[in-house]
Amino acid sequence: MKICDILSANQPTLSFEVFPPKKADDFEKIEAATNAIAELKPDFMSVTYGAGGSTSKFTAEIASNIEARGVTALAHLTCVNATKESLDAQIKDLKNRSIENILALRGDLPAGVESTEDWVYKHASELLPVIQADGDFCIGGACYPEVHPEAVNSAQDIENLKKKVDAGCKFLTTQMFFDNELFYNFLYKIRSAGINEPVVAGIMPVTNAKQMAKIHDLSQAYLPHKFVRLLDRFGGSPEAMKSAGIAYATEQIIDLVASGVNNIHIYTMNKPSTAAAIQHNLAGIIPSCEGK
Repeated sequence: MKICDILSANQPTLSFEVFPPKKADDFEKIEAATNAIAELKPDFMSVTYGAGGSTSKFTAEIASNIEARGVTALAHLTCVNATKESLDAQIKDLKNRSIENILALRGDLPAGVESTEDWVYKHASELLPVIQADGDFCIGGACYPEVHPEAVNSAQDIENLKKKVDAGCKFLTTQMFFDNELFYNFLYKIRSAGINEPVVAGIMPVTNAKQMAKIHDLSQAYLPHKFVRLLDRFGGSPEAMKSAGIAYATEQIIDLVASGVNNIHIYTMNKPSTAAAIQHNLAGIIPSCEGK
């Protein structure tokens, strides 16, 4: 099923992100975790591409496993190290596996790389014509509620986002954020700029305080005082931190849905228990969470 059709139903949805293994030896363990999350029957699941495309060969297989369990899969595809030939091969593989949805991304710069100057494809918007030429896919893109780290300002970031939408992006998924007011402000700005595609709000339940520094470095997300207090108070206790992190994410999601934001995407970090706890907390609020 195409994600643009799921999102057009105009009712709250909950989706999960998982990541493939970094090496073949870890495939069985990661496969078990992602399959367990698929068994929760979210509205759809996305599968990341891996830093520098390092795990791209596993993305299609994990996505295929998810589809086999009756859950719509969204496969990430990035510009990193991509050529026309490599993209054609990967898109053909996804098509042969009956994957109908692709998230087109520029991708993070690999270690030691400071510029995209030597890349064949430098921006996600440049991937869309290749994907469209190779199959009938629903294509999504990423957006940054707090401005892309490499953008000069918010206006430039929104201008670049408009290019992706004009190139054929059917929906957008946000980078993680911890302050809903920033998201609401971003939504107002892009709607004013004529970007009317569905926006899926990306939420990260922080269940491990030690991971927060790395997460913050990657996302540059603003941390509200309320969230910082949570980290300070419960960060030393793994069980307390897990409970508090899930509670904070749940509170964010309830506020979003109450404010008319229908589509929520959870960065699960391949933790079935976290995904299940969020689902349980949202029973009665999001239809796909009923009875969970």
